Amino acid sequence: MKNIWRSGIIFTAANFLTLLIGFGFQMAVRRQLQDQAGEFGYVQAAIAFIGFLGLPLAIATQAVTHYIARFHFSSENERLHGLLSGCRKFLLHITILGSVAAVVLVKPMGDFFHIPRVSLTVVALICVLAGFWSSFITALCQGLGWFKRFALISLLSAIIRFGFGVTTTHFSPMAECAVLASTVMLLSNLILLFWKDEFPRKTPVVVSPWTRDMVHFLVISSACIFSANCFSQYDLLVAQREFNGVELDNYTSAGLLARQIPTLVGPLLTVLFTHRSSRHQHRQGELSEQMKLLGLYALGLVVNAVGLCLLKNVGLRLLGQNTPEAAEMISPFALSMVFVGLLQAIGTWALASHWIKISLLYGGLGLAYWAALFIFGKTPTDLLHAMPIASGMAFAILFITWFAAMRKHRIPAAAS
Repeated sequence: MKNIWRSGIIFTAANFLTLLIGFGFQMAVRRQLQDQAGEFGYVQAAIAFIGFLGLPLAIATQAVTHYIARFHFSSENERLHGLLSGCRKFLLHITILGSVAAVVLVKPMGDFFHIPRVSLTVVALICVLAGFWSSFITALCQGLGWFKRFALISLLSAIIRFGFGVTTTHFSPMAECAVLASTVMLLSNLILLFWKDEFPRKTPVVVSPWTRDMVHFLVISSACIFSANCFSQYDLLVAQREFNGVELDNYTSAGLLARQIPTLVGPLLTVLFTHRSSRHQHRQGELSEQMKLLGLYALGLVVNAVGLCLLKNVGLRLLGQNTPEAAEMISPFALSMVFVGLLQAIGTWALASHWIKISLLYGGLGLAYWAALFIFGKTPTDLLHAMPIASGMAFAILFITWFAAMRKHRIPAAAS
């Protein structure tokens, strides 16, 4: 795991192509749905809704990733193999329970967030269930540091999503077809079978993941992942609940562009999480590498935001939504996403380091942010006034707390 910032750059570069294909998908779908006001907005809101229902497994997957990385990079092979056997059962149980919960909650939650059609709710449920059953691949790739393979799977996913979504919306211009593409793209996980001989071997000794340390980590993981979604995605659920069709199309189009600000450099945080998770103790040289990665990430956020503000009309024109209303939304959206990206960086650091107080603070700030959007975001203008103020305040609080913790620990140690 030497020179992790270089690994982060390579992973980010590969991810850039994936994002280009993903943007091409959004652009093509937006144009094919443009004759029906609000339909493109329904696609974006449904994807956020899917993430909301899939939170339990996202939390469990993050926890499993953390411990795979720890045992793998510390060469504790027997514990790793035993843990993987135990985690398969753990994820299976979480998947079953999560699937039942999703089935029970999808209708009342769909009504609360004003998902407009039962068919769209059903498609969202299908996506949630399919995502549950593919989680182990994500944990395996990230935990074992298979970043190139993970990037290849992501690239193939984007290609499958593009082909399926663009074809189906051409013949049936409805949000359901575009959302269903998020399920079909999971077939890309099958490519990992080419490396099945490198999978950690099965072992008769099963190591239960239900240790005190694992439960502790699940708590802070729950706080961090929920908060990350509150800051990055759940404003879409507020918009779906409050805005009409035209307003929703303008808002989601501007938001789609702005959310690329942290997404483009997001792979750097994936590498950072794996590296910090792989060590019980962090030496000065390793800390220096991690800080380089954070610096590169922060610089990427600023560059992406400035670039978007300069090229906002080009991006909106490509999406077929180059309206004055959407253009005015870009600047406050971009500023909000810079703060969101910085919050995610600190949250990732705290989660990988087992810093429970900062992780729980991050979770509380995310909940407070989402609540503020519900209270003040009754119109697009009001929502976009609230977002940069609330996210900026949250970042200031979290950064001061994190900086104080860094000074206290000097060379941070992950609690065990």
